Amino acid sequence: MNTTPLGIPDIEAIERATIAAVSPDLTEELDGWLLPFAGGTVKRARSAVPLHRSEVDHSTLDRIEDRYDSRQVTPALRLAEAPCFEGLRAELERRHYIDDSPTCVQVGSAQRMRQVVAGGALADVDHAPDAAWSALFLGEGFDPVDGAHRVRMLSRAKGSLYASVREGGRTVAAGAMAFGHGWASVHGMRTERAQRGRGLAARVLAGLAQAASARGFERVFLQVDAQNHAALSLYRRAGFETQWKYCYWQRQQWP
Repeated sequence: MNTTPLGIPDIEAIERATIAAVSPDLTEELDGWLLPFAGGTVKRARSAVPLHRSEVDHSTLDRIEDRYDSRQVTPALRLAEAPCFEGLRAELERRHYIDDSPTCVQVGSAQRMRQVVAGGALADVDHAPDAAWSALFLGEGFDPVDGAHRVRMLSRAKGSLYASVREGGRTVAAGAMAFGHGWASVHGMRTERAQRGRGLAARVLAGLAQAASARGFERVFLQVDAQNHAALSLYRRAGFETQWKYCYWQRQQWP
């Protein structure tokens, strides 16, 4: 996609906002990296991430590993596919890390995001998640363990909003929005399996966009599985463009 690359301050702001939105148990800062610590399945909440696009000395990797090892947590990194990290990627491979879960970081605007629904009802937006919002993450088609971890982390992030499309006493589509470091961010997009293809996720996006505008936030980012073509198509219609991709690198455990 043709989009103007973000500057260094915005990259750092997005990385800080990403960690804040998933609300890890603890976050440390080391040599220009954020080191979040959390249990569970949410990789963003337990993977070190660099705040700057620059070459990384191997001694920094040593210190990151030491911090995770000291807490008896398997070291993991969330690393952008940037040329400056080529040396680090080679070193990670040498240390028996493997990469997975390629993810796109996309940016857009609240105004354009709101237009994804031309008319009709928007999702309801609340200051706290209710039981029906949480139940959607545990329903058919979703991993209930992963869903429970995501509900826990998204629910405790300060100042977040929670969007729901409700039908027949159930929440059939949902999402969340966090605010911080000059950005609004979209998280936890879910649609009940039997209800997909009806434009419900677009209503969630539009409801969150209206809420962002009401709070004075115009810039929005989100992160999406690079293989989730249906979501990528929706976000494209909502005006989002990919700024960079990243993968998770995790050290393998040997018997």
